[in-house]
Amino acid sequence: MGVEVSRLSNGLTVASETLPHIESVALGVWVKSGSRNEREDEHGIAHLLEHMAFKGTGSRTAWDIASQIEDVGGEINAATSVETTSFFARVLKDDVPLAVDLLADILTDSRFDPSELEREKHVILQEIGAAHDTPDDIVFDRFTEAAYRHQTIGRSILGTPETVASFSPEQIHSFMQRQYGAERMVVVAAGGVRHEDFVREVEKRLGSFRAKAPGRVPQTANYVGGDYREHRDLMDAQIILGFEGRAYHVRDFYASQILSMILGGGMSSRLFQEVREKRGLCYAVYAFHWGFSDTGIFGIHAATGKEDIAELVPILLNELQKAGEHIKEDELKRARAQYRAGLMISSESPASRAAQIARQMLLFGRPVTNDELMDRLSGVNVERLTDLSARLFSTRPTVAAIGPVGTLASFEGIASALPTDQTAGRRLAV
Repeated sequence: MGVEVSRLSNGLTVASETLPHIESVALGVWVKSGSRNEREDEHGIAHLLEHMAFKGTGSRTAWDIASQIEDVGGEINAATSVETTSFFARVLKDDVPLAVDLLADILTDSRFDPSELEREKHVILQEIGAAHDTPDDIVFDRFTEAAYRHQTIGRSILGTPETVASFSPEQIHSFMQRQYGAERMVVVAAGGVRHEDFVREVEKRLGSFRAKAPGRVPQTANYVGGDYREHRDLMDAQIILGFEGRAYHVRDFYASQILSMILGGGMSSRLFQEVREKRGLCYAVYAFHWGFSDTGIFGIHAATGKEDIAELVPILLNELQKAGEHIKEDELKRARAQYRAGLMISSESPASRAAQIARQMLLFGRPVTNDELMDRLSGVNVERLTDLSARLFSTRPTVAAIGPVGTLASFEGIASALPTDQTAGRRLAV
């Protein structure tokens, strides 16, 4: 049957996919607004809003929200990302009306009670502290801050202790009014759901939601690259080496995804085999590519001991250089197979499928079939990948490192060892 899509009179998009033989339904509301939509004095407010949505409405207390969904064996949660915020639930198919009502209630009638707000601020301050105490978490925040210095897209989603402590109920309400409008939202369900019934429930509860939100469009991202190092007396070091990637809509986006799999997407990947299996220089290494609406970032994360840092980084750089010179056909086939398997496996999970549909609707305005995605991947060949590698890894790098990183090569040394348009690259001495 595929994905069915309807649009309400206020511009709200409603999409669903029936998954045969599944008795549960994953559903939620996704809003095209995240941490990069915040003003300078609102750092962390999108995440705080997500927390406060479950702390009571005009007709339900926080206990009511939690108990009503769990009385039917369901669950409810939310998440904030750089560009979206989502509120979602998982219930048995007969309880979809209750889940829609709960989600609509927190979006239309949250009270942001001052006493609840103070408690939740305390929780988030603990979360910020826990992230700071977890090097393999906080290194990613420092990485994006260096890559997009002084830009909202590069800031931590959690905010800072100072900004979080400063927020009032009025500020949270104002942010929601500015950012949450039907034309920037999608309501999605996947599982044992009938589209007509789902649309009727959403229309009943969100059909009168404000059509537009006056919030400004986020500033255009500008990848700048840079260096961040934090010396800590730890047993191991967390290191990320990154480059400017590709946005979702750019031709090379899918090629970048494939390249990340070839370099560090599994146990058969180049980095895992060369760095971990052959040389034993780290206990974890992988590559990733994050796409956003107008930019992207390609990175390699490695976790290693102090004594192996000096040898590890030149090996990583050497592997990047070799990717720009030669990629094998069997590597490409394996990466395509990994991508396809990931799509198929996620399609069997109602929660994963609902989230995938929501992302596609927000980014492209329509659902994208797995066959279409595989067609896009089929256009990626080894010549295109080597060309992309040569261009990708000649951009200004981003380096983020936390731990005993005194022996890590200088930023200038790393940058000079990368290939450029004029040279095949200079290697750091091992």
